[in-house]
Amino acid sequence: MHRIEALTCTSPANLMPQLRNIALTVHELEEGEFYWVLMEGTDYAMEDALPYLPLESASDPQASYANALVAGVAAMRKLFGKDGPRT
Repeated sequence: MHRIEALTCTSPANLMPQLRNIALTVHELEEGEFYWVLMEGTDYAMEDALPYLPLESASDPQASYANALVAGVAAMRKLFGKDGPRT
């Protein structure tokens, strides 16, 4: 499992913390074995691309793409709670 700590920024007390740029994708590493992967957008400059780094991933495969996608959403909810991925 990959985990990268988020960079924190200071914001005024009356403003809600900024939303982090998190993406969910599914990889089929072996035929019929689907893994969800959470990625976080970075500030690295790349022409015509938005680079992401792995944040967290499934350790066990799912039997279908849809199941892996649902499991990834559940992982996001568990990690970030009701307010989403905020800094």
